[in-house]
Amino acid sequence: QVQLVESGGGLVQAGGSLRLSCVASGSFLSINVMGWYRQAPGKQRELVASATNGGSTNYADSVKGRFTISRDNAKNTVSLYMNSLKPEDTAVYYCKVDYVSATLRIARTRWGQGTQVTVSS
Repeated sequence: QVQLVESGGGLVQAGGSLRLSCVASGSFLSINVMGWYRQAPGKQRELVASATNGGSTNYADSVKGRFTISRDNAKNTVSLYMNSLKPEDTAVYYCKVDYVSATLRIARTRWGQGTQVTVSS
């Protein structure tokens, strides 16, 4: 079982910056993908950015050039640096990891509890 602890988020004015962090701990053989998703009120949860253990990254078009995902494999940590924030970035942000369970040796997914990001205009 993997546990995720998210930190960061909060209230910021448009144009400002925030950093989200997520630390994974527990029993696993490997963590394949770490990423961030977000869900705004009345909308579906969507991918913001993800990073594989090989270093590949993927971004939503809406955040390209503004957000940067950074992963530290040694510390099982993924961070999301958010710059030039816009009111439409307001959402609950969730950390998600895809890992291989140490006990069952199968691929599993774990979601964080979510952290609120609010961007005021």
